[in-house]
Amino acid sequence: MIFRRLGVRRRDILVGPRFGVDNAVLRISPGKVLVATTDPVSFIPGLRPDASAWLSLNLVASDLTTSSFAPQFGIFDFNLPAVMTNSQFAKYWKAFHAECKALGIAIVGGHTGRYPGCGYSIIGGGVLWSIGPEGLYLTSAMGQNNDDLILTKGAAIETTAVLARAFPKTLRHVIGGRLFEKSWEYLHKVSTVRDSLTAATVGLHQDGVTAMHDATEGGVIGAVLELSDASGLGAEVDLQNISISEETKEICRFFRIDPLTSLSEGSLIIASRPHKTASIMRKLNAAGIHSHAIGRLTSKTRLSYATTARSRMRLRYPKADPYWRAYWTGIRKRLK
Repeated sequence: MIFRRLGVRRRDILVGPRFGVDNAVLRISPGKVLVATTDPVSFIPGLRPDASAWLSLNLVASDLTTSSFAPQFGIFDFNLPAVMTNSQFAKYWKAFHAECKALGIAIVGGHTGRYPGCGYSIIGGGVLWSIGPEGLYLTSAMGQNNDDLILTKGAAIETTAVLARAFPKTLRHVIGGRLFEKSWEYLHKVSTVRDSLTAATVGLHQDGVTAMHDATEGGVIGAVLELSDASGLGAEVDLQNISISEETKEICRFFRIDPLTSLSEGSLIIASRPHKTASIMRKLNAAGIHSHAIGRLTSKTRLSYATTARSRMRLRYPKADPYWRAYWTGIRKRLK
């Protein structure tokens, strides 16, 4: 329905809409490109206004920085619920502005309104873009045969962060104080901005990182499949190398969801040339970003497979991200 109707074709579009590709790339002058992305922005009732603002901006910025470019400019549209007070939005916008300054983003335009019929948690959308040298951008379609796959942090990072903040009393009781306190701190892990920009400093293309993709809907498994599919390759993934923290396991067990396919913004998949994998991981770890090699890309097949100590199975894209069912079930049951 969508991909057959994309408006006018223009020759300066180097990268347009594609499955598994986070950013558009436009040539704006010889040797110079503009990289742009868009995503919803949200106000999650279970989070404070400042936490929601930080999360929203970093979700958009995480997409852009998979290009290796840092964000420079932004336009944001807010379609606020009628019940959202000026005080709430003032707190949200103050934090939004502060995080834009921290990330080096100039807000150059937008729209703000309050409309009956709009509701939480999606309250608008944002566009970020950056300008840089044509030879230095990446997309998730640039992975190469025999590239290693590196995962930062682990699985179900955003799932852990948001469910802990949305239902704190319930989860503190279910998983215990020690694990709950750990899960409460996950919110500021829900960004891959530092992950991407740190990895890119080692080198790009044949000199290091060839492709990056952040794990959103569909989790770590979905991100691997999107990157490999966009690159026209298959993948071999060792499930035992995908880190899942104890607190994440317990939260996912309570909500009966699979952490490997659950919303995981904060986790970055990096495709790297094998001779630079160790250097990239050392650089990440030195920045306090834990990383693990979880597999590789291959041209031997267009399919992707997961291996464990006992079996090998084909990976398939999740039909639905189980996080959303868990979140709305908690809201419907009025979990605290």
